[in-house]
Amino acid sequence: MTEQSIPQPSTTEINEKTQTHFGFETVAADEKAGKVMEVFSSVAYKYDIMNDAMSGGMHRLWKRAFLAKAVLPKGGIGLDVAAGSGDIAIGLIRKTNREARVVLTDLNGPMLQEGARRTLDEGMLPGLADCIQSDGTKLPFADNSFDLVTIAFGIRNFVDVPAGLAEFYRVLKPGGQFMCLEFSKPVIPLLDTVYDAYSFNVIPAMGEMITGDRDSYQYLVESIRRFPDQKRFEKWIKGAGFALVRHDNMTGGVVAMHRGYKV
Repeated sequence: MTEQSIPQPSTTEINEKTQTHFGFETVAADEKAGKVMEVFSSVAYKYDIMNDAMSGGMHRLWKRAFLAKAVLPKGGIGLDVAAGSGDIAIGLIRKTNREARVVLTDLNGPMLQEGARRTLDEGMLPGLADCIQSDGTKLPFADNSFDLVTIAFGIRNFVDVPAGLAEFYRVLKPGGQFMCLEFSKPVIPLLDTVYDAYSFNVIPAMGEMITGDRDSYQYLVESIRRFPDQKRFEKWIKGAGFALVRHDNMTGGVVAMHRGYKV
């Protein structure tokens, strides 16, 4: 596939109240959550294997840097949204020498089961970790409940990203930290061209070979292209009420780590 033949997002106008994007498709807003559920249910059992394959293991370095910046006090409680297979939650508990708790939440049952299995294998469930299935835009937690809210590679799949950010702000305690790790826009000249060529040529084919599911990884690539760039997403975070908002580019902007605080 040449650079010119790389799929481009549709320019079709959408009604933000009734329609949204699913990759490059325009779909009814109330259909997206179900479609995303299908994607992650399909790949849950090989999710970590594909992460290693797609990123060449880089996702582990990105998450290590993310955890290094996370602030969860001993005796505190964190919330990891779109927790998936549990690697962020496990890393947070290890970082505090098992002197803090983390709640894992995910809308997708099979993904959350992977997280529960891993935290159980680590001897963290129950007690240090709890798994609760929920929608990240409608969290079943009281205001001011958590010292830290994290989400890694999950927010771009939300039907309503600003609603999710507002929920994260609501459940965070005053003084608490919000952290988000997400694919973003390369900032190094020509890297975007190489990145697009790799994404659209290699990743769907790799997904088909490893998981037998090409379409899910085609969606994942398209969802990355659809997500706002670093500056725009930073504005969304500020719009939710967070202060001291900043981002750090990683691997030339392929990934960005965003931070903000409830003050």
